[in-house]
Amino acid sequence: MNAFVTVFYDWSRAVARQFTWAAPLAARITVGVVFAGTGWTKLVTPFVSGVEFVGGLMLLLGFMTRFASVPLMVVMVVAIITAKWSDVDSLETFLGFEEVSYFVMFAWLGIAGPGPVSLDHLVLKAAGRRAAEHGA
Repeated sequence: MNAFVTVFYDWSRAVARQFTWAAPLAARITVGVVFAGTGWTKLVTPFVSGVEFVGGLMLLLGFMTRFASVPLMVVMVVAIITAKWSDVDSLETFLGFEEVSYFVMFAWLGIAGPGPVSLDHLVLKAAGRRAAEHGA
């Protein structure tokens, strides 16, 4: 049993620790590109498109990530309520909306932080703060 735990738990955790920077970077790039792009194409509706565009760029760069996540979460809630709510017939349908997936990624980035490959990390380092304590 000890060998099983060593191979399948301890080893996989040690390998995963080497890639802790990759998950927040991938999430930031994914939502940053999507929301900067959709915000850019909708600049005729200034408030929402501004939130999407600026928030997407901030996430893409990893700059003020926790701050940028909150308004983007609000935009997703409003989008779900105004555009998708009438289509909800089950939990599976609700959880299948891309807006829910984005909401979850924004929430995760808001809680976990941007990771070490980010401007937030550099800002905290320049301020003499330990970035690891701040998720950056």
